[in-house]
Amino acid sequence: MTSAGSLPEGLSKEEFFEGYSIPRNNELMRIYKDLEMVEQLGSRIPRILETYGKECCQFSENFLRMIFPAKEKVTPQVTPQVTPQVEKLLEVIKGEHSRQELQNKLSLSDREYFRKEFLQPAIEEGLIGLTIPEKPKSSKQKYKLTEKGENFLRALKSEG
Repeated sequence: MTSAGSLPEGLSKEEFFEGYSIPRNNELMRIYKDLEMVEQLGSRIPRILETYGKECCQFSENFLRMIFPAKEKVTPQVTPQVTPQVEKLLEVIKGEHSRQELQNKLSLSDREYFRKEFLQPAIEEGLIGLTIPEKPKSSKQKYKLTEKGENFLRALKSEG
């Protein structure tokens, strides 16, 4: 990703890395803020640095370039992309729940739809774990958030 122009006058690299921002176009930033397309200026830089480190940033006299490694090299801290259905499922899990309890919490009656659109994608993404993994079809099976699922929810709440 390349941005034309060097750092704005008065903004040091250290301030940039801490998330301080000086918009180049105040009117454009006001519009983005009014449309809720940005949270706060510069808030993404610290998040990018958590994942990729300062070495992804290259400064020159005329450009700022950020180079992100190929997907397979991304650290596990990156927030997974999940469907709205999986997000809803994660948000209702508090402790351990049976499949039926989760369906009830989401007001869903179609067992197959719940399995295909909510439960299976969440399990495959590693966001939800089974309490009896060696017996996935057990009638006593319950589901709980994994550490990855908890991290995803924390990241989701910090964005919103």
